[in-house]
Amino acid sequence: MAGRGFSIFDTAIGRCGIAWSETGIAGVQLPEAREIDTRRRVYQLYPEAREGRPPPNAALAIEGIVALLRGQSADLADISLDVTGIRVFDQRVYEMARKIPRGETRTYDEIAATMRMSGAVRSVAQAIHRNPFMIVVPCHRVLEAGSHADPISPNGGSISKRRLLSIEGVRATTAKTLFEVLLPVAPPRPHS
Repeated sequence: MAGRGFSIFDTAIGRCGIAWSETGIAGVQLPEAREIDTRRRVYQLYPEAREGRPPPNAALAIEGIVALLRGQSADLADISLDVTGIRVFDQRVYEMARKIPRGETRTYDEIAATMRMSGAVRSVAQAIHRNPFMIVVPCHRVLEAGSHADPISPNGGSISKRRLLSIEGVRATTAKTLFEVLLPVAPPRPHS
């Protein structure tokens, strides 16, 4: 696709990448362990993109991402996204995730219920995992039931949901307890 570009930029958590097209942001890559790995990942995802000066929409996205990763407020609601090739269901999930205020979280169940698709919890989780628009679509604010900070999408680099939420001042449970793992398998015994 002609007209795709990308830029690597500094944040409080490391060097991030952003790719764009004429339509909007095509993707955001959070830092890998080394900048070269972040660059490599951007090249793999957007091989036709060329490094360049970000257009206004991407520059605003960068400014907002930098602020959010510094623990400050930023409104990314007006950032245009390039949703070419993204499933309609996933787009709806991303719209819901973009409405979650900074410092708050929702569960996959809550997103599915808001979409009036309560049986689609697994599909919501898969859409969140595929999110190419890290931070702009704050998938880190969407958690498993019980507020467990499950793995972030592949574009999350080496950053965890837990770390992103802590920057926003939210505390998420990072692992299930043995009780939570076994409870669905071994229901309580009836008392006689």
